Amino acid sequence: MPARFTPAPHAVAHAAALAGIAHAAEQAPLALNPVVVTGSRAEAASFDMPASIDVLDRDQIAAGQPRINASEALVAVPGVVANNRQNYAQDLQISTRGFGARSAFGVRGVKLIADGIPASMPDGQGQAATFNLDVAERMEVLRGPYSAIYGNHSGGVIQLFTREPAGRPSVEGSFAAGSFGTTKAGIGAQGQLDGLGYVLDVSRLKTDGYRDHSAATREQAFAKITARPDDVSKLTFVVNGFWQRADDPLGLDWASYKANPRGVVQGALDYNTRKNIDHLQGGVAYERRFGRDTLQLSAYSGQRSVIQYQAIPPSSASAITRGSGGVVDFDRDFYGVGGRWIAVRDAGGGRLTTTVGADYDVSKDNRNGYDNRGGVKSTLRRRELDKVDSVGAYVQSEWQRGDWVVSGGLRHSAVKFSVDDKYVVGINGDDSGSRNYSKTTPVLGVVYKLDPAVNLYASAARGFETPTLNEMFYATPTTGFNFGLNPARSEHLETGVKALVGNSSRVNLALFQVKTDDELVVLASSGGRTSYQNAGKTLRQGVELAFDTAWRRDLTSRFAFTLLRAIYDEGFASTVPVDAGNAMPGIPRSSAFGDLVWKPLPGIAAAVEGIYRSRLQVNDANSATPAPAYAIANLRLTAEQKAGPWRFTEFARIDNLFDRSYVGSVIVGDSNGRFYESAPGRNGMVGVNARYTW
Repeated sequence: MPARFTPAPHAVAHAAALAGIAHAAEQAPLALNPVVVTGSRAEAASFDMPASIDVLDRDQIAAGQPRINASEALVAVPGVVANNRQNYAQDLQISTRGFGARSAFGVRGVKLIADGIPASMPDGQGQAATFNLDVAERMEVLRGPYSAIYGNHSGGVIQLFTREPAGRPSVEGSFAAGSFGTTKAGIGAQGQLDGLGYVLDVSRLKTDGYRDHSAATREQAFAKITARPDDVSKLTFVVNGFWQRADDPLGLDWASYKANPRGVVQGALDYNTRKNIDHLQGGVAYERRFGRDTLQLSAYSGQRSVIQYQAIPPSSASAITRGSGGVVDFDRDFYGVGGRWIAVRDAGGGRLTTTVGADYDVSKDNRNGYDNRGGVKSTLRRRELDKVDSVGAYVQSEWQRGDWVVSGGLRHSAVKFSVDDKYVVGINGDDSGSRNYSKTTPVLGVVYKLDPAVNLYASAARGFETPTLNEMFYATPTTGFNFGLNPARSEHLETGVKALVGNSSRVNLALFQVKTDDELVVLASSGGRTSYQNAGKTLRQGVELAFDTAWRRDLTSRFAFTLLRAIYDEGFASTVPVDAGNAMPGIPRSSAFGDLVWKPLPGIAAAVEGIYRSRLQVNDANSATPAPAYAIANLRLTAEQKAGPWRFTEFARIDNLFDRSYVGSVIVGDSNGRFYESAPGRNGMVGVNARYTW
């Protein structure tokens, strides 16, 4: 499939010609220029922003999908790699332009936000699983220089917006079932009552998992209440709950993967590796207009409890070691506030929009560690209080006049890590300490409107990435905190073209470069415990191409292609020497997504999807067997019927239609050589939804 497309300038002209043919036919316009808030923090047309930003609407998130993992929709965004690891204990593996690819679990290097509330902690570690896709209205995905205005760990930004309550009250129920004993059931309601709007949703997922020892259950609950005290203000309350129990099959070495992709290492069974998460958070947002200006205020608070059993042998009974045990057990309280003022003025013959804001975020962990004796929590090996504070202040301005749009901004971020060690026994010394990081990051962009349908743009920024708390836990896999880690500092450049062709097609082409000093890389990883170090310089250079079109009224398609060269620009010493020019692990050189949707009758749609990934290096030395390239095809069918107050929708999908065997994701730098996480062969799911509206 990738061979049919090329990210060169002539591809844009070719796409425009094809779109012209499509425009000649009678067709319905597509949503080619959606309004976004990510990037500028004020409403703006995505077409007029000097940044790579894609919008996934509700149909793209939900149609023909089980709405279990954000990777279902994110796979269609250029520059983004979103891997379902087939391991609910470790969450999705998401990276943007290579940022976040090294994450051993969860999401780091990419800022996650849901309804204005951070889904990433102040240190930068986040969990995409907390995104409730059943109530999602849209996702905005930002890559490149403009993500720097979001501060620490913003190699990219993924922001979820849930639907606004509107119209008459309705209730709905859904059920889906598929391969590997997977079922998902949900019930929800939405509407308005006495001036209050509400969206309510609860769901339960259960799966046996594709691999052995990978079963999981997940329950989610969501509530959103909106009120309008007057004509110029809005008040929103959001509560989100997430409860999950998941076995952890760990990774496989190459020989084990080839012998049995669905297998599990013996250590996972011996230590009954698994992870339980209880997560509950709530937030409030207030917005008020003052003429052309807007005030936005928000506050949130939450609690997260995690207990994880790892495949780490217990310490010797005759000695106290510096190990922290094979059971991670922590309770986290987190909270934050934010505010911004958006002012619009006439200036210099044009319009000037200025945003001034500040954020304050805190997380506090009461963290314990215990020996894991055959899957049972045993002797205490760790007890501490961990705290991360993040303060950020920023200003952004955008000036539009005639054919020009000029924008820029500054953000100052200060992040403090502090540890109060409560377990000082024998040779296990006092690991208490703290480390402060701060940086001012500028961003600048310009758009030139070559004509009403073609925009040229360029942007530049400096980025700032501290280690996460988890990356500071170990100076080596067996010793205490690593307060010596420095932040990674990056310089981002991007230029591109955005073109609207008729009323049916849009083409985005972006070229980018990122140079980073003190890149954070894996030093060693073993038994679920990973230590990190600073490498030297790295270089990322790439091209992103997106092409959306309606060929006819009943035939539409999307295409996304990424070419990314991510290398170590200078060598460094690690457990083995790493040479300059080595590929950074976990980052595909090229990737592509395409789908073709046919709607033969009203309410009926069929689509074919294609996904391609080039091979992946799995360690910095590029010495182990790379995860091979793969290409797979998926098929999805959707139907909709209406009968009076009832609306019914159904879907069926088959993934990996031709039953390919491939590695879906990798664990970067695993010291035991268990780098590979298998993806399933041919699998399917069917689902139905029924809604009643009064």
